[in-house]
Amino acid sequence: MASIMTNAAALTALQSLNATQKSLDTTQSRISTGYRVSQASYYAAYWSLATTMRPDNRAMSTVSDSLGLGASKVHTAYTGMNSAITTINSIQQKLTASYGQTDAAKEKTQVEIAALQAQLKGYADSATFS
Repeated sequence: MASIMTNAAALTALQSLNATQKSLDTTQSRISTGYRVSQASYYAAYWSLATTMRPDNRAMSTVSDSLGLGASKVHTAYTGMNSAITTINSIQQKLTASYGQTDAAKEKTQVEIAALQAQLKGYADSATFS
């Protein structure tokens, strides 16, 4: 009877089985941890870099979110200011056009300007970001 040590086919099959089992263990470790290098004992330099970079990545994500929020606030203020500028230009045109008009026309212009001033107040009240 031949032993496993002298049976070349059995030895090759055993080596193949061991290699397959090792690959399976490595893959299961990667899947369970979610990391390619799951322990410091494997590729210590890469593990150290990855461990250092994970908090940095989270911090960058937080900074990115904050910048997005800031950009939204600036956009809201910009839109409100553009509306206010348009309304102020309308007031200026009405004031310029009313120069030299009769009192009745000036009163009508004053009513229109009061409405535009109310619009300005509305822009200021509604230009909020929460």
